[in-house]
Amino acid sequence: MIIASAVSSLPGHAPILAGPPTTPSLRGLFAGQSLESFEPGATLFWEGDRSRHVFEVLKGVLRLYRILPDGRRIIVGFAQEGDIIGLAPDEHCPATAEAVNEISLRRIERCRFRSLTEASPALTREFIAALCEEVAAAQEQMMLLARRGAEERVCGFLLRQIQRVAEGGKPAATIPLPMSRTDIADHLGLTIETVSRTFTNLTQRGVIAPEGRHALAIRRPATLARLAGAEDDTDTPPRGTGAARLAAWPH
Repeated sequence: MIIASAVSSLPGHAPILAGPPTTPSLRGLFAGQSLESFEPGATLFWEGDRSRHVFEVLKGVLRLYRILPDGRRIIVGFAQEGDIIGLAPDEHCPATAEAVNEISLRRIERCRFRSLTEASPALTREFIAALCEEVAAAQEQMMLLARRGAEERVCGFLLRQIQRVAEGGKPAATIPLPMSRTDIADHLGLTIETVSRTFTNLTQRGVIAPEGRHALAIRRPATLARLAGAEDDTDTPPRGTGAARLAAWPH
């Protein structure tokens, strides 16, 4: 997986009364930046564009994709609520960012982001940790595509969506799934027919159940984890983990 998530409190208004000093965070740098909204299908930046901004996603999902020389599309990841994209030091965007659904975000210029980060040891540590997280996520995605079958890939993808919901402190019995089957197929290196067949099979076995057009109920999370190659011993929806990870796609 190329993109790692970052689920934490979104920046809000400053308190009226002064309190104890708080530890600075990368997401705190976006406080006070103007809010921007984009409709589904809108492009935030294109592959090859100059990397000029760092973004914090406040709402919605972005698909990050590359086009191969033969015209095929590879979705390298999805940026979701709480993610920061644009941390990598690349001078040009390695992927195109396109809105899956309606999104809201804030941005800050990369030069300002870098100067603020370099001026704070705490922010520097968080920045380095985020880049290390990206490398680990990329290695995980490579292993997923190289070593696992179709069912393992689909179940692993759903398991990561469960973990994202749980990290946000929300019940994970039902997960939002705004991306299309084609998006999922292009992300997992499968055909849309294989993805659809796997979803149907999991539904028939009682592992998942559709909840409208863009959500799934997870009926048997332990079974899903086992099919994904993970270890679990109970069919109880996972709780929040409090993990904080960051996406590192530049613009």
